[in-house]
Amino acid sequence: MATSGTTTFDLDIDEIIQEGYERIGLNTNSGYDLKTARRSLNILFSEWGNRGVHLWKVALKHQALSSGTREYTADTDCSVILEAYISTTDSITTSTQDVALSKISRSEYASTPTKGSLGQPSQYYVSRVQPPVITLFQTPDASTYTYLKYYYVKKLQDAAAYSDQQADVVYRFQPAMCAGLAYYLAQKKAPERVEMLKIAYEDELNRALVEDGQRTSVFIAPRDYFPAGI
Repeated sequence: MATSGTTTFDLDIDEIIQEGYERIGLNTNSGYDLKTARRSLNILFSEWGNRGVHLWKVALKHQALSSGTREYTADTDCSVILEAYISTTDSITTSTQDVALSKISRSEYASTPTKGSLGQPSQYYVSRVQPPVITLFQTPDASTYTYLKYYYVKKLQDAAAYSDQQADVVYRFQPAMCAGLAYYLAQKKAPERVEMLKIAYEDELNRALVEDGQRTSVFIAPRDYFPAGI
């Protein structure tokens, strides 16, 4: 049996929009149809920011530390900070030493009495402004550990040009993207199909999110329990 031998299938923005309209039984007949669909697609991408971590958008940032500076602003495309550590080098070498930092809440950071004390940071607090700001405690002296490294989730890039441009979405999420756009368009143009398309969208997105998880070994250890009085 002959096959194509390729694995490059992708959809341009205009094809995604056409797929969305076809699922609600309509055709794109005007420039405004394209504009409102593109707006809905970008809103859909924003909504995905509330659906968990998308592994294909996770990136590692290397931030040089300055002695006496405790606040560091993330890149503008940063959605959420996942974890952070300090390091002796900007890269990974045989002599690189890393120390993990513990993430604390705003209340926990507020309760620290000596926020400006210099030393080796052991904790960090993330202010969920846009872009996020990382505050270290203790304030780094940058004597040994000279870099802050953190994993963060990038925002999905905007859907802009209609042709010759693809969405910033991996192939596993393309079914969910098309189903989600159809559901969003139905709310504006085919309300009688909203319930059906919402079910289809949630089903597609749930499968994609499950597939996008990390497959790691799980170890379960027994926990001793001693009733009161023993």
